[in-house]
Amino acid sequence: MVPAHKTPSWVQRIFPYRIWQKKTDDQSIYLTFDDGPVPGVTDYVLDQLEKRGQKATFFMVGDNVRKHSNLAREVLKAGHSIGNHTFHHLHGLRYSKETYLEDVQKCDQIFQEVLGFETSLFRPPYGWMKPSQAKALAQEKQIVMWDILTGDYDPKLSPDKILQASLKKLEPGSIVVFHDQEKTGEVLPKVLPDFLDQLIERGLQTGVL
Repeated sequence: MVPAHKTPSWVQRIFPYRIWQKKTDDQSIYLTFDDGPVPGVTDYVLDQLEKRGQKATFFMVGDNVRKHSNLAREVLKAGHSIGNHTFHHLHGLRYSKETYLEDVQKCDQIFQEVLGFETSLFRPPYGWMKPSQAKALAQEKQIVMWDILTGDYDPKLSPDKILQASLKKLEPGSIVVFHDQEKTGEVLPKVLPDFLDQLIERGLQTGVL
């Protein structure tokens, strides 16, 4: 397995309606965390970010917001941004456009009902959508992808490989994906603190999308 997948530029070109990197005039990168909020994991991430004064964007699954609303509120209270990650964590290629868009809308609704918050940010679970889904969503959402996928969810990758490969591929404007989910609950403490400390040592800032 190859750790820390760097999205090739040609992939970025052939998939329209998506943001892969963010143009920046400073040393900012953009940390993102997918699939939460999950107790014991999301709150760990929040603690590590707070210790270093760093910010991130959390792409939340609507059903997890419903189940763990207090934790979702803590993310907002700490000054982080949140984005829609569908209500049921749907793989876009397996569903019709109508079903997929309804699930995205249901996630928006739970954000409003539970958090009193509206987001323009969306990330497709697994990174996959049908062109018709992407085109429809792009009319009202910023579809945020990534240029660095850390591989923190892959049990075949050692924490050291995840860390070193992720740091190697960083550049200003990078959008980096971690996951605050049950699968990453054990690996994040072995990767995230060192990753965040390295950002500080390199003079990189973290911004919200």
